[in-house]
Amino acid sequence: MRELIPGERIRLADKFDDTGLVADMTKTITLRPVSCGTAIEILHEGLPAAIPAERCYLGWQESLLQLANLVEADIPGGV
Repeated sequence: MRELIPGERIRLADKFDDTGLVADMTKTITLRPVSCGTAIEILHEGLPAAIPAERCYLGWQESLLQLANLVEADIPGGV
């Protein structure tokens, strides 16, 4: 963990377990309140050249959808 500001920002260093994907990556996740909840911005820096940015973008979308499934309320009869 490089930085943690509760409710605002998480910044961490990351690396792949695969030795063929060597890179000094940094992920910065910024949160900010909006009228209908929380906006999230994710900046993923230092990706290895072998991983196209579009693939990383799709990976983050999938991860966020899975997170939403875990945390969103399941209200019977709700819309």
